[in-house]
Amino acid sequence: MLKIKKAELAVSAVKPTQYPLEVLPEIAVLGRSNSGKSTMINTLLNRKNLARSSQSPGKTRLLNFYRIYAEDENGRKMPFFFVDLPGYGYAKAAKSEREEWLLRIETLLTKHQARLLCWQLVDIRHDPSKEDIAFNKALRQAGFDLHVIANKADKISKNARSKQIKSIAAALDLLPEQITVFSAISCEGREIIWQAVAEHVLRLSILS
Repeated sequence: MLKIKKAELAVSAVKPTQYPLEVLPEIAVLGRSNSGKSTMINTLLNRKNLARSSQSPGKTRLLNFYRIYAEDENGRKMPFFFVDLPGYGYAKAAKSEREEWLLRIETLLTKHQARLLCWQLVDIRHDPSKEDIAFNKALRQAGFDLHVIANKADKISKNARSKQIKSIAAALDLLPEQITVFSAISCEGREIIWQAVAEHVLRLSILS
């Protein structure tokens, strides 16, 4: 697992001219509003308030780039960005505002596809929404490296979990084993996610 030396907010952006200048591997965190994107980033980094989370959906409206200085077990420097994206599917926001958020997401994805690993968070307690399904299908068809994370695992009984994972997998046309289960409370799934990050950063570091 990568060792985190430093983590900081690099920039909050709305357009490409505001993106960080560094060309680094990026992990984009997508999901519906209040799916737990910011909380997951904080949990992974063992920080409480680096990524600002809220009980109220729709709070993340910008593209927040978090610069992470990491090292592997051999001491090799492996910097990368976490990119916390605006949540999609927030019905209480004005239509024009929701469209603007989607445009910001699509712009980043289009311009940075070669350096991106995408994480799509879904709530393990519920079947994927139509927005979840649409985003998943579009990203996979476009060839993105996409991992689905079933979040909030602590909020469902273990007896119900297996059935729900199968339901989520069926809705997204995946195998159940392709879905990573995560909990910010118990940290379940943390090592699996970090392994995926390390592999992504290492692969791009070798290519560059």
